Amino acid sequence: MLTVLSPGPLTTVQDRGRPGLGGIGVGRSGTADRASAALANRLVGNDPDAAVLEATLGGLVLRAEADLVVVTTGARCPGSPVHAAPGLVRAGATLALRTPDAGLRTYLAVRGGIAAEPVLGSRSTDVLSGLGPPPLRAGDVLAVGPPSGEWPGVDLAPVADPPSGPVTVRLLPGPRADWLTDASLATLGGAAWEVTAESNRVGLRLAGPRLERRVPGELPSEGLVRGALQVPPSGAPVLFLADAPVTGGYPVAGYVADADVDRCAQLRPGQTVRLRPGNG
Repeated sequence: MLTVLSPGPLTTVQDRGRPGLGGIGVGRSGTADRASAALANRLVGNDPDAAVLEATLGGLVLRAEADLVVVTTGARCPGSPVHAAPGLVRAGATLALRTPDAGLRTYLAVRGGIAAEPVLGSRSTDVLSGLGPPPLRAGDVLAVGPPSGEWPGVDLAPVADPPSGPVTVRLLPGPRADWLTDASLATLGGAAWEVTAESNRVGLRLAGPRLERRVPGELPSEGLVRGALQVPPSGAPVLFLADAPVTGGYPVAGYVADADVDRCAQLRPGQTVRLRPGNG
């Protein structure tokens, strides 16, 4: 088991989410940076569906109640002895994740996985709907499952840290791009958009030039997925992440390419992102 001594600003249990339930109003949720979480599970020989901990801006302090093999990926926390390299944490020892210098979310995988109670087939915490286990609190005791996979035979993953400066991602055309003026579409693909402090696992709120609409009024609610870029009446775009709602009534002007959405999940308030128009 693991005892939570401090949860940091926000630490949740996450796995690959709840796919296929949008028809009953349940979003997928799951890890915000899927690539980093998947790497963490591989490094400790877990099944791809094993649950991990997603820590936002570090601050997580855990005590091992048994000898455990752990690893962290994503945002690198200074002083962590197990970043991108699995290591043994002895019973009674503590593991503290300090605030990362770059990136937002750190993933901690334990060999055997976090054995939280699943809800609708997933152990993921969805901060929008409230489904899944609640965010971690000091004093929580987390059960660890039995090992289920073979060791990968890799003791270090030389993966680059998330960037701390400007990031450029690919923006694909959305179904309601024609709701924006030509000038606004050009601005969307050319401006540097700042991530605001109102951002979370649901989405990134972006600050920059106001986007003007060509079409007035509102839409009936339409389906939304991770990566959708919606333009509300304020003209400030919202880029949806892991806990996106399943529907929305504002026009979706574009989609960030799926391979780039994980990079957006590591953006911190104050960082800038450019949305480069493309077709794939």
